Amino acid sequence: PISDTTILSSMGTSCNHIDHVTTQMYYSIFVGTITILVGYIPAGLGVPFYYSLPVGIVAMYVGLKLIGEKVDFEEVDEVSS
Repeated sequence: PISDTTILSSMGTSCNHIDHVTTQMYYSIFVGTITILVGYIPAGLGVPFYYSLPVGIVAMYVGLKLIGEKVDFEEVDEVSS
């Protein structure tokens, strides 16, 4: 979970590195699970990509709506000021 982009994004936002990794871990696990269940396994079984791709897009959209957090931009502006 600790890559160059993770380090740079936590440094760029003045966020504690471990806090950033902790918040992004849920999204990484979710995307990895969808990739395995909707992408790799069906592809290995011979399912064409044009069936898996729309299912994966819908699964990502629904999942991110369920586990994602809405950012209150007014609060962000107050904190950054």
